[in-house]
Amino acid sequence: MSEQRFGEWIAVRRHGHVAELVLDRPKAMNAVSSELAGRLAEATGALAADESVRVVVLTSTHERAFCVGADLKERNSFTDEELGRQRPLARAAYTGVLELPMPTIAAVHGYALGGGFELALSCDVIVADATAVVGLPEVSVGVIPGGGGTQLLPRRVGAARAAELIFSARRVEAVEAERLGLVDRLVGEGEDRGEALALAARIAGNSPVGLRAAKRALRLGHGLDLRAGLEVEDAAWRSVAFSGDRAEGVAAFNEKRKPDWPGR
Repeated sequence: MSEQRFGEWIAVRRHGHVAELVLDRPKAMNAVSSELAGRLAEATGALAADESVRVVVLTSTHERAFCVGADLKERNSFTDEELGRQRPLARAAYTGVLELPMPTIAAVHGYALGGGFELALSCDVIVADATAVVGLPEVSVGVIPGGGGTQLLPRRVGAARAAELIFSARRVEAVEAERLGLVDRLVGEGEDRGEALALAARIAGNSPVGLRAAKRALRLGHGLDLRAGLEVEDAAWRSVAFSGDRAEGVAAFNEKRKPDWPGR
């Protein structure tokens, strides 16, 4: 396993074709400061450009938290002008995770609140352990979810459920979170990272060209009417149908062997 640091608080660890994107600001429960946001944007930019990465897993080194959201201690010192200047930096961090072209999995334990939950929502799949507590409490401190929460949460659970959760600012514990669809897979305490990495390894065994095209079709087609969605799917199909991965996949199936994906 190799590790690359992006500043003090973000790391990328490689497990073959799986990249683990690590939030590593334990003294502040991974609160998203300007510095952390900037480094997270840098890390996601590097991952997006790396064609050898097939899956990204977002994890935390803190024992009791995935991420508690915006660094409110830092925000408390900002003037209005400084807060305005920070906004593009914060958006770049959340958008960086959201727009990663390969499948992404969040491994959540403990608190995933506000921007922390928005980072998880920006991933394709959320694996949570029994200690997870999630929520978007921004209205309780006079703002709104600004890392994609007002758009991503209703796409998961529907408009009315999202409204109730955002307006009430309530925290949701693991069992209810799974029942409501706020997380996708619930595992035992301390098992979130291992389960997420195992799922990532399984996904990474599939065609990297196919994985990226399938994600593109899922993301671009969401919310469209069926006819338009099928056109999105057709475009994604055409992008892989004549690829080396498709030729290798069909050949490997017929030869009863494991594919050696060219990734193009």
